[in-house]
Amino acid sequence: MTGSDSAHDRTRWVVLVMAALGFAVNFWAWALLSPLGPLYREELGLTSFQQALLVAVPVIVGSVGRIAAGVLTDRFGGRIMFPVVSAATIVPVLYLGFSGQYSLTGLLVGGFFLGIGGSAFAVGVPTVNAWFPPERRGTALGLFGIGMGGTAFSALTTVPLVTAAGKTAPFIVTSIVLAVYAVASYLLIREAPGRTKPTGSAAHRLLAAAKLPITWQASGIYALSFGGYVAMSVYLPTYLKTSYELTQADAANRMAGFVVLAVIARPLGGWLSDRVAPAKVLNITLVAVVAAAVVQAFTPMLMPMGTAAFLVLAVALGAGSGATFALVAIMAPADQVGSVTGIVGAAGGLGGFVPPLIMGALYGSYGSYGGGLALLAVAAAATVLVVRSLSRSPQVV
Repeated sequence: MTGSDSAHDRTRWVVLVMAALGFAVNFWAWALLSPLGPLYREELGLTSFQQALLVAVPVIVGSVGRIAAGVLTDRFGGRIMFPVVSAATIVPVLYLGFSGQYSLTGLLVGGFFLGIGGSAFAVGVPTVNAWFPPERRGTALGLFGIGMGGTAFSALTTVPLVTAAGKTAPFIVTSIVLAVYAVASYLLIREAPGRTKPTGSAAHRLLAAAKLPITWQASGIYALSFGGYVAMSVYLPTYLKTSYELTQADAANRMAGFVVLAVIARPLGGWLSDRVAPAKVLNITLVAVVAAAVVQAFTPMLMPMGTAAFLVLAVALGAGSGATFALVAIMAPADQVGSVTGIVGAAGGLGGFVPPLIMGALYGSYGSYGGGLALLAVAAAATVLVVRSLSRSPQVV
C-alpha cells in the first residue's frame, strides 16, 4: 500500500466513524421524548393515544425530512449537511427543555421540530457509500447503522438525568453534544475523491429516483425492518409498563437492551449481505419477525417467552435494516444514492410512525396490544413477497 492509499484508507474510516457518531448524536436527540412518555402521561393526564402521538410525531417529521436531506446531501455533501442538521436540531431540544415539555401542545410542537434530528440518517448513507467499493458497502453501511444506538443511549440516560438534575438536564446535555459534534464534523469529514455533484433540480432528481424500481422495493422492506425497530424502540417502555406493570426505569432499561441488540445486529446484516447476498438475509430475518410477533401477540409471560420473542425481534429487525441498505448500495446508481436513501429512509421512518398510533388506539379500545403485534406478523409476511419481487441479480439473491 502506497502512502496515498494509506491516507485514503484512514480518511474513509474517519468519515465512517464521524458519520456513525452524527447518526447516533442526532438519534439521541430524536428519541428524547420516548423515555419520558410515561412521566408526561402521569403529569399531563394524557390518554394512551395522546402518549402514542407524542412519541410518533418526531418520527414522521424525521422521516419526511430524510427526503430533503438525501437530495441536499447529493448536492452539498456530508461535510456541510451533518453540521447543518445537528445545529438545527439544537433549537427544538432547548425549546423542549425550557418551555415545551410542560404542556401537550408544547410537546407536540417541540417534537415536530425534533424530527429534524431523524433526517441525519439520509445524510450518512450517501456520505459513507461514496467512500467504499461495492463489495464493502454492505459492511460499511452496517457499521454506520450502529449510530441508531443513539436511541438506546437516550433511553439509558434520559430518566437518570431527570432524576439526578431535573427535567431540563437531558435537553441541556444533548444540545451541548450536538453543538460539539456540529463543529467536529465540519473539521473532520471529507468528501470522497471524484464525487460528482448531480445535475438538474432537486425535484428532477427526486422524480428520477422515484422511477427506479429499487426505490420502492427497498422502501417496502425498510418500512417493515427499520420501521418496526423504530416503533418497538419508541413504544416499548409504554408497552412493558402497561402489559407487565414494570417500573418506568425498568421498562426504559429493557428498551435500551432491545435497541443495543438491534444495533449490534445491523452491521451483521450488512456483513452477511456482502457474503451471501441481501435477499437471502432478508428472507431469513422476515420469517423470524413473523414467528416472534405471533408469539408476542398472545402476551406470554415476560420470562422466558416474552423476553425471547423481543430478543428475536431485535436481532431480526436490526439485521434486516442492515441488509436493506446493502441492497440499495448494489442497485441504486452512484449519483442517486442520496435521493434513493431519502425516499427509502422516509418509508422506514413512516413505518415507525404508524404502529405506535395503532397500538395506542387498539389498547384504548380493547385493553390489549395483541392485535397490533398480529398486524406486524402479517406485514412481515407480506414483505417477504416484496423481497421475492427483486430483480434476479446474482449480487442480490
